[in-house]
Amino acid sequence: MAAATAASIRERQTVALKRMLNFNVPHVKNSTGEPVWKVLIYDRFGQDIISPLLSVKELRDMGITLHLLLHSDRDPIPDVPAVYFVMPTEENIDRMCQDLRNQLYESYYLNFISAISRSKLEDIANAALAASAVTQVAKVFDQYLNFITLEDDMFVLCNQNKELVSYRAINRPDITDTEMETVMDTIVDSLFCFFVTLGAVPIIRCSRGTAAEMVAVKLDKKLRENLRDARNSLFTGDTLGAGQFSFQRPLLVLVDRNIDLATPLHHTWTYQALVHDVLDFHLNRVNLEESSGVENSPAGARPKRKNKKSYDLTPVDKFWQKHKGSPFPEVAESVQQELESYRAQEDEVKRLKSIMGLEGEDEGAISMLSDNTAKLTSAVSSLPELLEKKRLIDLHTNVATAVLEHIKARKLDVYFEYEEKIMSKTTLDKSLLDIISDPDAGTPEDKMRLFLIYYISAQQAPSEADLEQYKKALTDAGCNLNPLQYIKQWKAFAKMASAPASYGNTTTKPMGLLSRVMNTGSQFVMEGVKNLVLKQQNLPVTRILDNLMEMKSNPETDDYRYFDPKMLRGNDSSVPRNKNPFQEAIVFVVGGGNYIEYQNLVDYIKGKQGKHILYGCSELFNATQFIKQLSQLGQK
Repeated sequence: MAAATAASIRERQTVALKRMLNFNVPHVKNSTGEPVWKVLIYDRFGQDIISPLLSVKELRDMGITLHLLLHSDRDPIPDVPAVYFVMPTEENIDRMCQDLRNQLYESYYLNFISAISRSKLEDIANAALAASAVTQVAKVFDQYLNFITLEDDMFVLCNQNKELVSYRAINRPDITDTEMETVMDTIVDSLFCFFVTLGAVPIIRCSRGTAAEMVAVKLDKKLRENLRDARNSLFTGDTLGAGQFSFQRPLLVLVDRNIDLATPLHHTWTYQALVHDVLDFHLNRVNLEESSGVENSPAGARPKRKNKKSYDLTPVDKFWQKHKGSPFPEVAESVQQELESYRAQEDEVKRLKSIMGLEGEDEGAISMLSDNTAKLTSAVSSLPELLEKKRLIDLHTNVATAVLEHIKARKLDVYFEYEEKIMSKTTLDKSLLDIISDPDAGTPEDKMRLFLIYYISAQQAPSEADLEQYKKALTDAGCNLNPLQYIKQWKAFAKMASAPASYGNTTTKPMGLLSRVMNTGSQFVMEGVKNLVLKQQNLPVTRILDNLMEMKSNPETDDYRYFDPKMLRGNDSSVPRNKNPFQEAIVFVVGGGNYIEYQNLVDYIKGKQGKHILYGCSELFNATQFIKQLSQLGQK
């Protein structure tokens, strides 16, 4: 039965979107005839939800000829139906009413990303009446799709106004109760949409006294109210994933970012996490600046403008799927191998083509025709496939080269290895001060990240005198000390007398320098970059999940609260009713997540037969973005 759940959240959200684009009738693959041509009108929220899931070509296959932003200047197209996919906000609704008044389209299918309130529906109804367009408003739907799926097993709540639910927003010292309520409601609304789309009512566990607990209480209430209202419940009948969760419900573990502030600052060594850390990688698209050659420009010419290139890293990309969790040196090696196997095939195609071009001149060539035709046919038919392969190889060569430049320029391998040692409490081979004071090692931000990890992980905070010395070194290196201010308060507040989160006690093993991989013909010159091999060690988030999913008793998680929205009376004990280990779990980090934790969970679950995990977070940030938030918190 484990296979059934492989209907991932990505698939389910994609199916829901296709149904919507098909005027809310299930989309049938091979129905003959042209699709109905239509226009898709979305707001930025809708755009962010659709773009990681459906390509422009897929939209066209669904009959979408134009996709436009709601708040752009749009020309009337009176003979075409329009599908709207927007948030039910005041200004969106005003704009839709304006479209009705101006009679822009033939008919209107209004889809709201999140549930629309009664009063706003009435506004639309009034506008439709006034514009005598009532018959044209074909359908109004609540889609409950207010979250963004990035992977089969990963989702994030929002991207547009993510500062509303950011770590900083939740941890501001001056936040008022009403502001906090708004933040929590925003998070809960998205999580509710997530479970409606998943078609399951979870059992909820959360830590006490944190923002995660506030989310749990509100989500429990919202799910409970929806289940209570049997006539309108979203969790009955066909929406409940066809029998796939019916015998066992998923576990939702809500964790607070504050249980582990070191991981989001950590330098990383796996491909996807590195791309997110050092490049501009956003909603599965990476933007690169291509450095154009300076050599061949005449002396005194202005340096050429850098070209910006963007690449989509999607599940269709086999190389990405296979290697996004691999250590970087392995990725470089694999790109090289792909390139070589491609070159071999390319030569074969060229050879066959040239044979075919020689018909008239060479007797031999013609006599060979009969046995070559078959070969040529296969070569020609594999051309599109080869070209696609070439595109992916070029893409990863460019992305990996860009990452490598950062690793070499900033000595990221040194940082990664040193931080792993700090986090796993092994003896350090050189002093922290040396790295901070080394002008060649990393940017001021790299140094700050390293020091914060050291400070967070330390059993004993450094003495005032030592701290002053570190601060001076950091200031000399050009660091902004605001993040440290905040972490200091945070550490005092968290009364770290209770042992800090432990990160396992394994270390990375350097495998000697990368001589083997990097023979002279390689694209990637990796001299001096350590070939570090990762050993699986569970990060705090993974450890908490493991305890709760496998029903292990552990002081870290024993007092987690337990909610079951299906129980009639919610009683607040932390004693789980369900004694069996779970097969499905969703880990959701309130306050922001990262690819390091995601990858750690993916690696953890590989060893568990037939189990599935989803990772979600209120926003996805890399260390730069996180440091910026800490810095703003530290200025107060």
